[in-house]
Amino acid sequence: MRGYLITFEGPDGAGKTTVLHEVIKQVAPELKQPYIITREPGGSKISENIRQIILDPTNQEMDAKTEALLYAASRSQHVSEIMRPALHEGKIIFSDRFVDSSLAYQGMGRNLGIKEVKAINDFATGHLEPDLTLFLDIDPAQGLARIKKLRPDQEDRLEQEKLEFHKKVYQGYKEVERMYPDRIKNIDASASLAEVVAQSVKIIKKQLPEIFK
Repeated sequence: MRGYLITFEGPDGAGKTTVLHEVIKQVAPELKQPYIITREPGGSKISENIRQIILDPTNQEMDAKTEALLYAASRSQHVSEIMRPALHEGKIIFSDRFVDSSLAYQGMGRNLGIKEVKAINDFATGHLEPDLTLFLDIDPAQGLARIKKLRPDQEDRLEQEKLEFHKKVYQGYKEVERMYPDRIKNIDASASLAEVVAQSVKIIKKQLPEIFK
């Protein structure tokens, strides 16, 4: 039985982490095979250490290329240590972010180029691609407002970026969505949590019926 990689993507404040865990609560009893939940940047000890460097608000001097390479380095360790072994064991991986985030944030947001950032990440991951990606689509300003309300004065380094940056990231996501229409499925993240979760579960069951009992 082969493994599967399902990723959750979206701008800051889209609710990816919350939605992912609520989706798991609903689908877990119906899955045919074991599953794991992970996140990026992070997912393993070394990757989590790199995450701290990337998101530390005091690291304001970080160069855009350094940022992209640190994300790729974290991802390379995550894939080799956690993801590929899990897939080899026939597990379903639910990941909070993956390569698409780098294409949007560093490729478009940092003006490094989606093609260029993809090349870095293809090398880092050995061309690993998700079986399904749920893109939680929300206006950047609305997403940032959610963060300020839920976590006032606790924004990480990227969340603290100006709205213009987040608008470019959003444009990047829309471009990536156009690049992979079969894999990336759009969900209106401005809807209620219950609606977003229900839509997510519906899409997973439709796109990957073979993983359910």
